Amino acid sequence: MITFVYELATIIEILAHRTIAQRQKIKEAFKQSVGKELLDCLKSELTGNFEMVVVGLMMPAPVYDAYELKNAIKGAGTEEACLIDILASRSKAEIKEIIATYKKEHGKSLEDDVCGDTSGMFQRVLVSLLTAGRDESTKVDEAQAVQDAKDIYEAGEAHWGTDEVKFLTVLCVRNRNHLLRVFQEYQKISGRDIEDSIKREMSGCLEDAFLAIVKCMKNKPAFFAERLYKSMKGLGTTDNVLIRIMVARAEIDMLDIKAEFLKMYGKTLHSFIKGDTSGDYRKILLELCGGEK
Repeated sequence: MITFVYELATIIEILAHRTIAQRQKIKEAFKQSVGKELLDCLKSELTGNFEMVVVGLMMPAPVYDAYELKNAIKGAGTEEACLIDILASRSKAEIKEIIATYKKEHGKSLEDDVCGDTSGMFQRVLVSLLTAGRDESTKVDEAQAVQDAKDIYEAGEAHWGTDEVKFLTVLCVRNRNHLLRVFQEYQKISGRDIEDSIKREMSGCLEDAFLAIVKCMKNKPAFFAERLYKSMKGLGTTDNVLIRIMVARAEIDMLDIKAEFLKMYGKTLHSFIKGDTSGDYRKILLELCGGEK
C-alpha cells in the first residue's frame, strides 16, 4: 500500500483553500506522480463525516450532485430532502448537466431512478423539475401573473381540497421575476403569504418540495441558511444536510448564506458550526464557512 501520511491539517489547508478546478488539477498531478487515484487514497485514510466532506470537495459540482442524488435513492428508503434541496435549487443548465453526469457515472437515467423510488404528486413535481422546462427569462406578463395567482388561490384556499396540478403548473414552469409578481398578487387575493397557504393545504414531501421552490425563488441564500440552521438546531446534527450544503455552496453563495443566516437567527453560521461539530470535521467546515463574520 502507498505510504499516505499527510497530516490532516495539511489536507484541510490544501483542499479547503482551493477552487473546484484547482482540486481537479491536484487530482491529476497526484495520479501522474503517484500512479493512484487521490480520492481512493483519501477514502482509505479518512473516516466519518470528515471523509464525507473531503470526498465531496474532490468532485466537480455536477458529479457531487449526481453522487448525492444516487446516495439519496439507493438502498432502503429515500432521502427526499436531498432530492428537494438539489432539484429545487439548481438552474436549467445545472439540472441538464446533473442528468448527463448521473447517466455517465451511474449508467442509469436519473428520472427513471427518481420515478422508481417516489410516487404520486411528489414524483410529478420532481419529474417536472428534472425536465428543466422553467422559463429563465426576466419577462413578467402582468395579466398572466394575476391569472396564475387566481388559479393557485382557486386550486387551494378558495375551496375544499387542493388541486396540486395548478401549483405544479405555475411553480415549476414560470420564471423567477414572474413568480415573485404572482406571490405579490396571491397575497392581495388571499390575504396570506403563498408559503402559509402551502403549509395549510399540503403535507409531507409535497409540502416540502413546493415550499423549497417558493423559497428558492424568493431568496436562495435564505433557503440554504434555513436548511443549515435546521440541520444543527436542537439535539443532534443532520450531518448529511450540513455537509451537502457546505460543500455544494462553498464557491457559489456562501457569503450570502452567511449574511442571511446572521440576519435570520442573530448568530453567525461560523458560531453554529463551531458549537455543533468537533475535531477535524469542525475544522474543515469552518474553513469552508470562512471567517467569523
